[in-house]
Amino acid sequence: MDGVDSPVTARDPSTAPFKPLAMKGPDITVDRRADGSIVITSNHPPGDGPRTISHLLAQRAATHPDRPYLKQREPGHGPWRQVTYGQAQRAVEGIAQWLLDQGVTADHSVMILSGNSIEHALMTLGAYGAGVPAAPVSPAYSLMSADHGKLKHCFDKVAPRVVFAQSGDLFEKAIATLKAIDPGLLLVTADGTGEGAHTFDAVAGTEPKDVAAKRETLTPATVAKYLFTSGSTGMPKGVPQTHGMMAGVIAGQEGLRDDGRDDDVPDSLEWMPWSHISAGNIGFNAVIWNGGTLWIDEGKPLPGLFETTIRNLYEVSPIVFGSAPIAFSMLAGAMENDPALRAAFFKNLRYMAYGGATLSDDVYTRMQALAVAQTGHRVPLITMYGATETQGVTVVHWITERVGLVGLPLPGIALKLAPSGSKYEVRVKGPTVASGYHKDPEKTAGAFDEEGFYKLGDAARFVDPEDPSRGLVFDGRVTEDFKLDSGTWVSVGVLRPDLVAACSPYVHDAVIAGQDKPFVGAMLWPSPAGLAALVADSGPGTPLEKLSLILRERIGAFNAAAGGSSRRVGRVAIMTEPPSIDAGEITDKGYVNQRATLERRAALAAALYASEPSEGVIAI
Repeated sequence: MDGVDSPVTARDPSTAPFKPLAMKGPDITVDRRADGSIVITSNHPPGDGPRTISHLLAQRAATHPDRPYLKQREPGHGPWRQVTYGQAQRAVEGIAQWLLDQGVTADHSVMILSGNSIEHALMTLGAYGAGVPAAPVSPAYSLMSADHGKLKHCFDKVAPRVVFAQSGDLFEKAIATLKAIDPGLLLVTADGTGEGAHTFDAVAGTEPKDVAAKRETLTPATVAKYLFTSGSTGMPKGVPQTHGMMAGVIAGQEGLRDDGRDDDVPDSLEWMPWSHISAGNIGFNAVIWNGGTLWIDEGKPLPGLFETTIRNLYEVSPIVFGSAPIAFSMLAGAMENDPALRAAFFKNLRYMAYGGATLSDDVYTRMQALAVAQTGHRVPLITMYGATETQGVTVVHWITERVGLVGLPLPGIALKLAPSGSKYEVRVKGPTVASGYHKDPEKTAGAFDEEGFYKLGDAARFVDPEDPSRGLVFDGRVTEDFKLDSGTWVSVGVLRPDLVAACSPYVHDAVIAGQDKPFVGAMLWPSPAGLAALVADSGPGTPLEKLSLILRERIGAFNAAAGGSSRRVGRVAIMTEPPSIDAGEITDKGYVNQRATLERRAALAAALYASEPSEGVIAI
């Protein structure tokens, strides 16, 4: 039924069959211990994995040197430029040789300041080949920070000898900050700008002499890169990422594969930043493992930028589409008004994947309605759960009709649910887990329990305690949850996405308040798209007045179905100032830090509980 031009509402999506998902079903062992903890392991053995990512790239380049590996548009949404696997391997070996020639060692690093690009990818892989850790940092630390505080902190942690930026001019201030710390710092830029910069092409063109021999010294224990945590509880922590950790994810996923490899070259369209685990390790390495083509999407799920993603989707019809929940929300809205986009998106799609936050039921229902209208089938929606310290550790690898699951452990991973108050904290041990934090023994010591399980700080519970094979569901952050003055626990991680969904499309995100208070309060960021619609509305009142009326109505309906005080929201306030990266209120992926926002906006949080609601506070 591909190509059907029927409206989204033509059939009930909940009755349509799912497309097949070529993964093995749940098969687990559950050990319920006397201390109340529960340890879960997969009975599926891990599959094959590479020795290192450097060995993997060399193998893929030898097998299919002419296959496209990386594609990126020329500036101004121009034509796609590309490098093949063979071209990539040659450039990677040139970069590795140049690093060796400069005397850069495993005690140093190559810090990468700019966002995703062909040159960024090759610089990372070149560092791998030289046995030098790559250290990508969020571009926001260079471009959106007033004092470069987090950038200087990261620089101090990983001692780079080389800094790479796509443009020396664009990153001029950040580079000057770092060169003030180390005047001998070597600079490489893709466009050749920047005082004293080495051009990327010249570096990549270095004749390789010692690289093949160097590659054979690399082992699974070799540190491939440093990734930094989001800094939501202070300054970012550096986490060493070994080749063995990254290979462990690949092996775990292979253990769940339930089909033979076919001749299709998997196409992946990726916008999520490589300075984070999901795209920078799991997605990036999976493309090479599968011999696929990675199309670099310079769009983002932000007003004015998501249009780039939409234009790319007209040309790139991915087999798998993965992104953050906010992108699915914006994509659903775009496809509901654009049958041509809908047709292009679902043309080759086998399944979708989300991560980083919970997808709302509202967005899930809309995406499935679009899938059924276009193809006659629902599309499986999976998610992988993990952290910078753990890589991916659980996955939903079966067809399910609900969202909010974190799945079950990957083959090779042991997952512990440790009692914590009324909840179970998620802890994990296995080949994908880091040994600790770089140059931070104190935080390392506090990160693991007495059995060596890493403590994630998230809570989870079984969907069905009588049938654990149905998987685990996210149950909020142990450290974010709080009690009302009645002693009732509020699960912030569950309430927050549900409240945002109830206010869709007018609210972008929310922060939940109410510790030791008589009722739950919320501070809301309006969505730009929702405000734009209210500005265009010719009805009486200002856009914020219109929004207040809508929120009072929507949240009132939400409360009517809430079922208890832990889910009923008594008052809300609209935040007109955007979240601050410098203050730690938000990461560059758009994830909100509850605690930092409540602390920074303490006066607004207090206003929610004043005896009489002040201007800007909406009583529900």
